[in-house]
Amino acid sequence: MPPNKRAARAIPVAALRAQVESFLAGCRQPALLEPGETPLPLTADHHALTDRANGLLVEAWDETRTLTRRVTAIHEARPGRLILAIEKFGGRPGLITLLDLARPQAAATLQRSTREVLREHLRCWLARQFAGWRLVELTTGPDLEHTLSPSCPRACVVNGDTRWAVIAAPPHHADSALTNGLIWLDYLRRREAPTPIRGLVLFLPCGHETNTLLRLRHLRVEARLYRYDESGFEAPIDPEDHGNLFTRLEPWQDGLPDSAGQQLRRLALEPDVEIIPLGPGLRSLRVRGLEFARFSAGALHPNQPVEDLAAEARRIAQIRHPDSPVPHHPLRTRNPEAWLESILRRNLTLLDAALLPAPVYGQVPAVAGVDRGVLDLLAIERSGRLAVVEVKASEDQHLPMQALDYWIRVAHHAALGEFTTHGYFPGLPVLARLPRLLLAAPAMDFHPTTETVLSFFESHIPVERIGLGVEWQKTPKVVLRARGAERPEWDLTDF
Repeated sequence: MPPNKRAARAIPVAALRAQVESFLAGCRQPALLEPGETPLPLTADHHALTDRANGLLVEAWDETRTLTRRVTAIHEARPGRLILAIEKFGGRPGLITLLDLARPQAAATLQRSTREVLREHLRCWLARQFAGWRLVELTTGPDLEHTLSPSCPRACVVNGDTRWAVIAAPPHHADSALTNGLIWLDYLRRREAPTPIRGLVLFLPCGHETNTLLRLRHLRVEARLYRYDESGFEAPIDPEDHGNLFTRLEPWQDGLPDSAGQQLRRLALEPDVEIIPLGPGLRSLRVRGLEFARFSAGALHPNQPVEDLAAEARRIAQIRHPDSPVPHHPLRTRNPEAWLESILRRNLTLLDAALLPAPVYGQVPAVAGVDRGVLDLLAIERSGRLAVVEVKASEDQHLPMQALDYWIRVAHHAALGEFTTHGYFPGLPVLARLPRLLLAAPAMDFHPTTETVLSFFESHIPVERIGLGVEWQKTPKVVLRARGAERPEWDLTDF
Protein backbone atom coordinates (compact mmCIF):
# COMPACT_ATOMS: atom_id res chain seq x y z
CA MET A 1 0.00 0.00 0.00
CA PRO A 2 1.52 3.39 -0.95
CA PRO A 3 2.25 5.74 1.92
CA ASN A 4 0.05 8.66 2.80
CA LYS A 5 2.33 11.51 1.81
CA ARG A 6 0.61 13.93 4.15
CA ALA A 7 1.43 11.64 7.09
CA ALA A 8 5.10 11.15 6.14
CA ARG A 9 7.52 13.55 7.81
CA ALA A 10 10.47 14.39 5.56
CA ILE A 11 13.52 15.27 7.67
CA PRO A 12 17.26 15.61 6.95
CA VAL A 13 19.09 12.32 6.45
CA ALA A 14 21.17 12.76 9.62
CA ALA A 15 18.05 13.30 11.72
CA LEU A 16 16.34 10.36 9.97
CA ARG A 17 19.27 8.12 10.80
CA ALA A 18 19.33 9.31 14.40
CA GLN A 19 15.63 8.52 14.87
CA VAL A 20 16.00 5.05 13.33
CA GLU A 21 19.05 4.27 15.49
CA SER A 22 17.28 5.55 18.59
CA PHE A 23 14.29 3.33 17.86
CA LEU A 24 16.46 0.23 17.28
CA ALA A 25 18.46 0.89 20.46
CA GLY A 26 15.21 0.81 22.43
CA CYS A 27 14.13 -2.56 20.99
CA ARG A 28 14.84 -5.87 22.68
CA GLN A 29 14.16 -7.84 19.47
CA PRO A 30 14.21 -5.45 16.49
CA ALA A 31 13.03 -6.63 13.08
CA LEU A 32 12.24 -5.22 9.65
CA LEU A 33 8.93 -6.06 8.05
CA GLU A 34 7.92 -5.42 4.44
CA PRO A 35 4.37 -6.21 3.29
CA GLY A 36 4.18 -9.70 1.81
CA GLU A 37 7.48 -10.81 3.36
CA THR A 38 8.47 -12.54 6.60
CA PRO A 39 10.24 -10.40 9.23
CA LEU A 40 14.01 -9.95 9.03
CA PRO A 41 15.71 -9.78 12.46
CA LEU A 42 17.95 -6.70 12.75
CA THR A 43 20.87 -8.07 14.76
CA ALA A 44 24.00 -5.94 15.00
CA ASP A 45 25.91 -7.91 12.35
CA HIS A 46 22.96 -8.39 9.98
CA HIS A 47 21.95 -4.84 9.13
CA ALA A 48 23.48 -1.56 8.07
CA LEU A 49 22.39 2.11 7.82
CA THR A 50 24.11 4.30 5.23
CA ASP A 51 23.58 8.02 4.56
CA ARG A 52 22.81 8.94 0.98
CA ALA A 53 22.15 12.32 -0.59
CA ASN A 54 18.59 11.29 -1.42
CA GLY A 55 17.77 9.33 1.74
CA LEU A 56 18.84 6.70 4.27
CA LEU A 57 19.88 3.35 2.83
CA VAL A 58 18.64 0.47 5.04
CA GLU A 59 20.12 -2.98 4.41
CA ALA A 60 19.18 -6.20 6.19
CA TRP A 61 20.05 -9.83 5.50
CA ASP A 62 19.98 -13.38 6.81
CA GLU A 63 21.10 -16.77 5.49
CA THR A 64 18.55 -16.81 2.67
CA ARG A 65 17.76 -13.26 1.57
CA THR A 66 18.89 -9.66 1.47
CA LEU A 67 16.72 -6.54 1.49
CA THR A 68 17.85 -3.04 0.57
CA ARG A 69 15.52 -0.04 0.72
CA ARG A 70 16.01 3.74 0.52
CA VAL A 71 14.09 5.47 3.30
CA THR A 72 12.82 8.94 2.44
CA ALA A 73 10.72 9.91 5.49
CA ILE A 74 9.09 8.87 8.75
CA HIS A 75 5.54 7.79 7.96
CA GLU A 76 4.36 6.96 11.47
CA ALA A 77 5.99 6.55 14.88
CA ARG A 78 4.38 4.56 17.70
CA PRO A 79 5.73 2.75 20.76
CA GLY A 80 7.35 -0.43 19.50
CA ARG A 81 6.71 0.39 15.82
CA LEU A 82 8.28 2.80 13.33
CA ILE A 83 6.78 2.94 9.83
CA LEU A 84 9.11 4.35 7.18
CA ALA A 85 8.28 5.72 3.74
CA ILE A 86 10.56 4.20 1.11
CA GLU A 87 11.27 4.49 -2.59
CA LYS A 88 11.56 1.23 -4.50
CA PHE A 89 13.22 0.58 -7.86
CA GLY A 90 11.68 2.72 -10.55
CA GLY A 91 10.69 5.40 -8.05
CA ARG A 92 7.66 3.49 -6.74
CA PRO A 93 6.68 4.53 -3.19
CA GLY A 94 6.12 2.01 -0.41
CA LEU A 95 6.31 1.35 3.31
CA ILE A 96 8.44 -0.78 5.59
CA THR A 97 8.01 -1.27 9.32
CA LEU A 98 10.59 -1.50 12.06
CA LEU A 99 9.15 -3.22 15.11
CA ASP A 100 10.11 -4.80 18.40
CA LEU A 101 9.09 -8.45 18.28
CA ALA A 102 9.41 -8.64 22.08
CA ARG A 103 6.45 -6.30 22.56
CA PRO A 104 2.94 -7.80 22.81
CA GLN A 105 1.67 -5.16 20.36
CA ALA A 106 3.77 -6.80 17.64
CA ALA A 107 1.47 -9.84 17.54
CA ALA A 108 -1.25 -8.11 15.49
CA THR A 109 1.31 -6.71 13.05
CA LEU A 110 2.92 -10.13 12.61
CA GLN A 111 -0.45 -11.79 12.12
CA ARG A 112 -1.31 -9.30 9.40
CA SER A 113 2.10 -9.84 7.83
CA THR A 114 1.63 -13.63 7.85
CA ARG A 115 -1.62 -13.22 5.94
CA GLU A 116 0.07 -10.94 3.44
CA VAL A 117 2.87 -13.45 2.91
CA LEU A 118 0.35 -16.22 2.22
CA ARG A 119 -1.59 -13.88 -0.06
CA GLU A 120 1.51 -13.27 -2.17
CA HIS A 121 2.26 -17.00 -2.25
CA LEU A 122 -1.30 -17.54 -3.47
CA ARG A 123 -0.73 -15.02 -6.24
CA CYS A 124 2.29 -17.03 -7.43
CA TRP A 125 0.50 -20.38 -7.12
CA LEU A 126 -2.42 -19.18 -9.21
CA ALA A 127 -0.05 -17.80 -11.85
CA ARG A 128 1.50 -21.26 -12.18
CA GLN A 129 -1.54 -23.53 -11.74
CA PHE A 130 -3.96 -21.31 -13.67
CA ALA A 131 -1.63 -19.91 -16.32
CA GLY A 132 -3.50 -17.62 -18.71
CA TRP A 133 -6.38 -17.08 -16.27
CA ARG A 134 -7.28 -13.63 -15.01
CA LEU A 135 -7.07 -12.90 -11.30
CA VAL A 136 -10.01 -10.60 -10.61
CA GLU A 137 -9.88 -10.55 -6.83
CA LEU A 138 -7.25 -11.32 -4.20
CA THR A 139 -7.72 -10.16 -0.62
CA THR A 140 -7.23 -10.89 3.06
CA GLY A 141 -9.62 -8.14 4.12
CA PRO A 142 -12.36 -9.01 6.63
CA ASP A 143 -16.02 -8.72 5.64
CA LEU A 144 -18.03 -9.20 8.82
CA GLU A 145 -21.33 -8.56 7.07
CA HIS A 146 -20.84 -11.65 4.87
CA THR A 147 -18.76 -13.65 7.41
CA LEU A 148 -15.68 -13.60 5.19
CA SER A 149 -12.72 -14.27 7.44
CA PRO A 150 -9.34 -12.54 7.04
CA SER A 151 -7.59 -15.69 8.29
CA CYS A 152 -7.55 -17.29 4.82
CA PRO A 153 -6.62 -15.28 1.70
CA ARG A 154 -9.35 -15.60 -0.92
CA ALA A 155 -9.50 -14.94 -4.64
CA CYS A 156 -11.45 -15.48 -7.83
CA VAL A 157 -9.93 -16.58 -11.15
CA VAL A 158 -11.60 -16.19 -14.55
CA ASN A 159 -11.05 -17.74 -17.96
CA GLY A 160 -13.76 -16.88 -20.45
CA ASP A 161 -17.05 -17.96 -18.91
CA THR A 162 -15.41 -20.19 -16.28
CA ARG A 163 -14.80 -18.92 -12.76
CA TRP A 164 -13.46 -20.54 -9.60
CA ALA A 165 -13.54 -19.35 -6.00
CA VAL A 166 -10.14 -19.75 -4.33
CA ILE A 167 -9.05 -20.09 -0.68
CA ALA A 168 -5.56 -20.59 0.80
CA ALA A 169 -5.24 -21.82 4.40
CA PRO A 170 -2.37 -21.20 6.83
CA PRO A 171 -1.49 -24.24 8.98
CA HIS A 172 -3.38 -23.04 12.07
CA HIS A 173 -6.55 -22.50 10.02
CA ALA A 174 -6.33 -25.59 7.79
CA ASP A 175 -9.27 -27.31 9.48
CA SER A 176 -11.55 -24.29 8.97
CA ALA A 177 -10.51 -23.66 5.34
CA LEU A 178 -13.33 -25.69 3.79
CA THR A 179 -16.00 -23.85 5.79
CA ASN A 180 -14.47 -20.50 4.85
CA GLY A 181 -14.21 -21.64 1.23
CA LEU A 182 -17.85 -22.69 0.98
CA ILE A 183 -19.00 -19.38 2.47
CA TRP A 184 -16.80 -17.54 -0.06
CA LEU A 185 -18.10 -19.67 -2.93
CA ASP A 186 -21.71 -19.05 -1.92
CA TYR A 187 -21.05 -15.31 -1.59
CA LEU A 188 -19.51 -15.12 -5.08
CA ARG A 189 -22.36 -17.11 -6.61
CA ARG A 190 -24.90 -14.69 -5.15
CA ARG A 191 -22.85 -11.61 -6.00
CA GLU A 192 -22.00 -12.65 -9.56
CA ALA A 193 -25.39 -14.17 -10.45
CA PRO A 194 -26.35 -15.15 -13.09
CA THR A 195 -22.66 -15.69 -13.99
CA PRO A 196 -21.84 -19.20 -12.68
CA ILE A 197 -18.96 -19.96 -10.33
CA ARG A 198 -17.85 -23.49 -11.18
CA GLY A 199 -16.45 -24.58 -7.83
CA LEU A 200 -13.82 -24.14 -5.13
CA VAL A 201 -10.02 -24.23 -5.31
CA LEU A 202 -8.27 -24.97 -2.01
CA PHE A 203 -4.58 -24.59 -1.18
CA LEU A 204 -3.77 -26.54 2.01
CA PRO A 205 -0.52 -26.98 3.94
CA CYS A 206 1.12 -30.38 3.59
CA GLY A 207 -0.07 -32.82 6.23
CA HIS A 208 -3.43 -31.08 6.72
CA GLU A 209 -5.35 -32.50 3.76
CA THR A 210 -7.01 -35.62 5.18
CA ASN A 211 -10.08 -34.16 6.88
CA THR A 212 -10.84 -31.92 3.90
CA LEU A 213 -10.60 -34.88 1.51
CA LEU A 214 -12.89 -36.97 3.71
CA ARG A 215 -15.45 -34.17 4.01
CA LEU A 216 -15.55 -33.54 0.26
CA ARG A 217 -16.83 -37.08 -0.32
CA HIS A 218 -20.07 -35.98 1.36
CA LEU A 219 -20.43 -32.50 -0.13
CA ARG A 220 -22.07 -31.25 -3.32
CA VAL A 221 -19.24 -29.09 -4.61
CA GLU A 222 -16.70 -29.40 -7.39
CA ALA A 223 -13.29 -28.84 -5.87
CA ARG A 224 -9.64 -28.70 -6.87
CA LEU A 225 -7.10 -29.22 -4.10
CA TYR A 226 -3.43 -28.32 -3.89
CA ARG A 227 -0.92 -28.84 -1.12
CA TYR A 228 1.98 -26.53 -0.38
CA ASP A 229 5.11 -26.92 1.74
CA GLU A 230 7.18 -24.57 3.90
CA SER A 231 9.27 -23.47 0.93
CA GLY A 232 6.14 -22.26 -0.88
CA PHE A 233 6.13 -25.03 -3.50
CA GLU A 234 2.64 -26.20 -4.43
CA ALA A 235 1.37 -29.36 -6.16
CA PRO A 236 -2.08 -30.67 -7.08
CA ILE A 237 -3.71 -33.40 -4.98
CA ASP A 238 -5.03 -36.38 -6.90
CA PRO A 239 -8.84 -36.01 -6.93
CA GLU A 240 -9.14 -39.80 -6.55
CA ASP A 241 -7.26 -39.60 -3.24
CA HIS A 242 -10.10 -39.43 -0.73
CA GLY A 243 -7.87 -39.57 2.32
CA ASN A 244 -7.38 -42.37 4.81
CA LEU A 245 -9.86 -42.60 7.66
CA PHE A 246 -7.85 -43.10 10.82
CA THR A 247 -10.38 -44.06 13.48
CA ARG A 248 -10.71 -46.70 16.15
CA LEU A 249 -13.60 -47.79 18.30
CA GLU A 250 -12.55 -48.93 21.75
CA PRO A 251 -14.46 -51.91 23.21
CA TRP A 252 -17.03 -50.78 25.75
CA GLN A 253 -17.00 -52.41 29.18
CA ASP A 254 -19.33 -50.93 31.76
CA GLY A 255 -18.06 -52.65 34.87
CA LEU A 256 -16.91 -51.26 38.23
CA PRO A 257 -15.08 -52.97 41.09
CA ASP A 258 -17.24 -53.80 44.11
CA SER A 259 -15.23 -51.40 46.25
CA ALA A 260 -16.55 -48.48 44.20
CA GLY A 261 -20.22 -49.14 44.86
CA GLN A 262 -20.54 -47.61 48.33
CA GLN A 263 -18.65 -44.41 47.50
CA LEU A 264 -20.52 -43.76 44.26
CA ARG A 265 -23.90 -44.64 45.79
CA ARG A 266 -23.28 -42.09 48.54
CA LEU A 267 -22.48 -39.34 46.01
CA ALA A 268 -25.36 -40.40 43.75
CA LEU A 269 -27.74 -39.48 46.60
CA GLU A 270 -26.90 -35.82 46.06
CA PRO A 271 -29.80 -34.51 43.95
CA ASP A 272 -27.72 -32.73 41.31
CA VAL A 273 -24.84 -35.20 40.91
CA GLU A 274 -24.51 -37.08 37.60
CA ILE A 275 -22.32 -40.16 37.36
CA ILE A 276 -21.32 -40.63 33.74
CA PRO A 277 -19.61 -43.88 32.62
CA LEU A 278 -16.55 -43.25 30.45
CA GLY A 279 -15.33 -46.82 30.16
CA PRO A 280 -14.32 -49.83 32.25
CA GLY A 281 -13.75 -48.71 35.84
CA LEU A 282 -13.97 -45.04 34.87
CA ARG A 283 -16.69 -42.62 35.97
CA SER A 284 -17.02 -38.83 35.70
CA LEU A 285 -18.88 -37.15 38.57
CA ARG A 286 -20.54 -33.93 37.44
CA VAL A 287 -22.96 -31.23 38.48
CA ARG A 288 -24.89 -29.89 35.49
CA GLY A 289 -22.08 -31.05 33.23
CA LEU A 290 -19.19 -29.66 35.30
CA GLU A 291 -16.87 -32.40 36.55
CA PHE A 292 -15.87 -32.13 40.22
CA ALA A 293 -14.44 -35.63 40.72
CA ARG A 294 -13.52 -38.77 38.83
CA PHE A 295 -13.43 -42.44 39.78
CA SER A 296 -10.54 -44.32 38.18
CA ALA A 297 -8.01 -46.99 39.14
CA GLY A 298 -10.33 -48.06 41.95
CA ALA A 299 -10.34 -44.71 43.77
CA LEU A 300 -11.93 -41.27 43.76
CA HIS A 301 -9.89 -38.31 42.56
CA PRO A 302 -9.28 -35.92 44.18
CA ASN A 303 -8.47 -38.17 47.12
CA GLN A 304 -10.86 -36.60 49.63
CA PRO A 305 -13.49 -38.00 52.02
CA VAL A 306 -16.83 -38.65 50.35
CA GLU A 307 -18.48 -36.13 52.68
CA ASP A 308 -16.13 -33.38 51.46
CA LEU A 309 -16.83 -34.22 47.81
CA ALA A 310 -20.57 -34.20 48.52
CA ALA A 311 -20.23 -30.75 50.11
CA GLU A 312 -18.34 -29.52 47.05
CA ALA A 313 -21.07 -30.89 44.78
CA ARG A 314 -23.71 -29.00 46.80
CA ARG A 315 -21.68 -25.79 46.56
CA ILE A 316 -21.35 -26.12 42.77
CA ALA A 317 -25.06 -26.94 42.46
CA GLN A 318 -25.99 -23.77 44.30
CA ILE A 319 -23.87 -21.61 42.00
CA ARG A 320 -24.29 -23.52 38.73
CA HIS A 321 -28.02 -23.00 38.70
CA PRO A 322 -30.44 -21.07 36.43
CA ASP A 323 -31.35 -18.84 39.39
CA SER A 324 -27.81 -18.57 40.75
CA PRO A 325 -27.23 -15.80 43.32
CA VAL A 326 -23.92 -15.10 41.53
CA PRO A 327 -24.79 -15.40 37.80
CA HIS A 328 -21.30 -14.38 36.60
CA HIS A 329 -19.41 -16.79 38.86
CA PRO A 330 -16.90 -18.92 36.88
CA LEU A 331 -18.54 -22.12 38.14
CA ARG A 332 -21.79 -21.03 36.49
CA THR A 333 -20.40 -19.67 33.22
CA ARG A 334 -17.72 -22.32 32.60
CA ASN A 335 -18.26 -24.75 29.71
CA PRO A 336 -21.90 -24.07 28.73
CA GLU A 337 -21.71 -26.94 26.20
CA ALA A 338 -21.27 -29.38 29.09
CA TRP A 339 -24.35 -27.92 30.81
CA LEU A 340 -26.40 -28.26 27.64
CA GLU A 341 -25.09 -31.80 27.12
CA SER A 342 -26.16 -32.67 30.68
CA ILE A 343 -29.69 -31.44 29.97
CA LEU A 344 -29.92 -33.38 26.71
CA ARG A 345 -28.61 -36.58 28.30
CA ARG A 346 -31.59 -36.48 30.65
CA ASN A 347 -34.05 -35.36 27.96
CA LEU A 348 -33.10 -37.15 24.76
CA THR A 349 -36.73 -37.73 23.83
CA LEU A 350 -37.14 -33.95 23.85
CA LEU A 351 -35.02 -33.94 20.68
CA ASP A 352 -36.94 -36.82 19.13
CA ALA A 353 -39.48 -39.22 20.61
CA ALA A 354 -37.92 -42.06 18.58
CA LEU A 355 -34.68 -41.89 20.60
CA LEU A 356 -34.20 -44.28 23.50
CA PRO A 357 -33.36 -42.41 26.73
CA ALA A 358 -30.56 -44.91 27.47
CA PRO A 359 -27.91 -45.95 26.86
CA VAL A 360 -26.22 -42.81 25.55
CA TYR A 361 -22.47 -42.43 25.04
CA GLY A 362 -20.04 -39.54 24.95
CA GLN A 363 -17.44 -39.02 22.26
CA VAL A 364 -16.80 -42.44 20.70
CA PRO A 365 -14.73 -42.63 18.62
CA ALA A 366 -12.41 -39.69 19.20
CA VAL A 367 -11.77 -37.38 16.25
CA ALA A 368 -8.00 -36.99 16.18
CA GLY A 369 -6.26 -33.92 14.82
CA VAL A 370 -9.35 -31.71 14.84
CA ASP A 371 -9.90 -28.78 17.17
CA ARG A 372 -13.46 -29.42 18.33
CA GLY A 373 -15.49 -26.94 20.33
CA VAL A 374 -18.55 -29.20 20.40
CA LEU A 375 -19.60 -32.14 22.54
CA ASP A 376 -20.98 -35.34 21.08
CA LEU A 377 -23.64 -37.76 22.18
CA LEU A 378 -24.30 -41.06 20.48
CA ALA A 379 -27.83 -42.39 20.92
CA ILE A 380 -30.03 -44.98 19.24
CA GLU A 381 -33.59 -45.01 17.93
CA ARG A 382 -36.09 -47.66 18.89
CA SER A 383 -35.66 -49.01 15.35
CA GLY A 384 -31.92 -49.56 15.92
CA ARG A 385 -30.71 -46.63 13.82
CA LEU A 386 -27.91 -44.58 15.39
CA ALA A 387 -28.21 -40.85 16.01
CA VAL A 388 -25.25 -38.49 16.40
CA VAL A 389 -26.11 -35.45 18.53
CA GLU A 390 -23.70 -32.52 18.26
CA VAL A 391 -24.07 -30.04 21.13
CA LYS A 392 -23.07 -26.37 20.93
CA ALA A 393 -24.12 -23.57 23.26
CA SER A 394 -22.77 -20.58 21.32
CA GLU A 395 -22.46 -19.38 17.73
CA ASP A 396 -19.92 -21.34 15.70
CA GLN A 397 -19.77 -21.25 11.92
CA HIS A 398 -17.69 -24.45 11.93
CA LEU A 399 -20.34 -26.56 13.69
CA PRO A 400 -21.61 -28.30 10.50
CA MET A 401 -18.13 -29.43 9.43
CA GLN A 402 -17.15 -30.53 12.94
CA ALA A 403 -20.38 -32.51 13.12
CA LEU A 404 -19.68 -34.05 9.72
CA ASP A 405 -16.24 -35.23 10.94
CA TYR A 406 -17.82 -37.18 13.78
CA TRP A 407 -20.72 -38.46 11.66
CA ILE A 408 -18.26 -39.87 9.09
CA ARG A 409 -16.50 -41.92 11.76
CA VAL A 410 -19.70 -43.17 13.39
CA ALA A 411 -21.08 -44.15 9.96
CA HIS A 412 -17.84 -46.04 9.24
CA HIS A 413 -18.01 -48.14 12.42
CA ALA A 414 -21.77 -48.70 12.02
CA ALA A 415 -21.26 -50.07 8.50
CA LEU A 416 -18.70 -52.54 9.87
CA GLY A 417 -21.06 -53.65 12.64
CA GLU A 418 -18.49 -52.72 15.27
CA PHE A 419 -20.87 -51.08 17.75
CA THR A 420 -22.46 -54.47 18.37
CA THR A 421 -19.22 -56.48 18.43
CA HIS A 422 -17.56 -53.92 20.70
CA GLY A 423 -20.28 -53.97 23.35
CA TYR A 424 -22.23 -50.78 22.67
CA PHE A 425 -26.04 -50.70 23.09
CA PRO A 426 -26.17 -54.19 24.68
CA GLY A 427 -29.28 -56.16 23.84
CA LEU A 428 -30.32 -53.73 21.10
CA PRO A 429 -30.06 -54.24 17.33
CA VAL A 430 -27.70 -51.65 15.82
CA LEU A 431 -28.51 -51.11 12.15
CA ALA A 432 -25.76 -50.63 9.59
CA ARG A 433 -27.66 -47.84 7.82
CA LEU A 434 -26.32 -44.28 7.86
CA PRO A 435 -26.88 -42.59 11.23
CA ARG A 436 -28.91 -39.44 11.70
CA LEU A 437 -27.11 -36.18 12.50
CA LEU A 438 -28.77 -33.81 14.97
CA LEU A 439 -27.30 -30.35 15.62
CA ALA A 440 -28.56 -29.17 19.00
CA ALA A 441 -28.04 -25.61 20.24
CA PRO A 442 -29.96 -22.67 21.69
CA ALA A 443 -32.12 -21.56 18.76
CA MET A 444 -30.73 -18.03 18.65
CA ASP A 445 -27.15 -19.31 18.69
CA PHE A 446 -26.99 -21.12 15.37
CA HIS A 447 -24.50 -19.18 13.28
CA PRO A 448 -26.06 -17.27 10.34
CA THR A 449 -23.92 -19.29 7.90
CA THR A 450 -25.16 -22.67 9.17
CA GLU A 451 -27.79 -22.94 6.42
CA THR A 452 -25.23 -21.92 3.80
CA VAL A 453 -22.78 -24.67 4.78
CA LEU A 454 -25.52 -27.29 5.16
CA SER A 455 -26.74 -26.49 1.64
CA PHE A 456 -23.56 -28.20 0.36
CA PHE A 457 -24.22 -31.46 2.28
CA GLU A 458 -25.12 -34.47 0.16
CA SER A 459 -28.72 -35.61 0.47
CA HIS A 460 -27.70 -38.98 1.95
CA ILE A 461 -26.77 -37.21 5.23
CA PRO A 462 -29.99 -36.96 7.29
CA VAL A 463 -29.09 -33.77 9.18
CA GLU A 464 -31.49 -31.79 11.33
CA ARG A 465 -31.13 -28.59 13.39
CA ILE A 466 -32.88 -28.56 16.74
CA GLY A 467 -32.99 -25.28 18.63
CA LEU A 468 -33.87 -24.78 22.28
CA GLY A 469 -35.59 -21.76 23.79
CA VAL A 470 -33.78 -18.92 25.53
CA GLU A 471 -34.42 -20.41 28.99
CA TRP A 472 -32.94 -23.79 28.12
CA GLN A 473 -31.05 -23.95 31.43
CA LYS A 474 -34.29 -23.63 33.40
CA THR A 475 -36.99 -25.09 31.15
CA PRO A 476 -35.61 -26.92 28.09
CA LYS A 477 -38.04 -26.61 25.19
CA VAL A 478 -37.59 -27.16 21.45
CA VAL A 479 -38.61 -24.04 19.51
CA LEU A 480 -36.90 -24.74 16.17
CA ARG A 481 -36.69 -27.73 13.86
CA ALA A 482 -35.22 -27.68 10.38
CA ARG A 483 -34.03 -30.45 8.08
CA GLY A 484 -30.87 -29.87 6.11
CA ALA A 485 -30.57 -26.31 4.85
CA GLU A 486 -34.28 -25.56 4.81
CA ARG A 487 -35.61 -22.44 6.47
CA PRO A 488 -36.57 -23.21 10.06
CA GLU A 489 -40.02 -23.45 11.53
CA TRP A 490 -40.18 -21.50 14.78
CA ASP A 491 -42.35 -22.02 17.83
CA LEU A 492 -42.59 -18.36 18.85
CA THR A 493 -44.29 -19.04 22.18
CA ASP A 494 -40.89 -19.18 23.87
CA PHE A 495 -39.80 -15.72 22.74
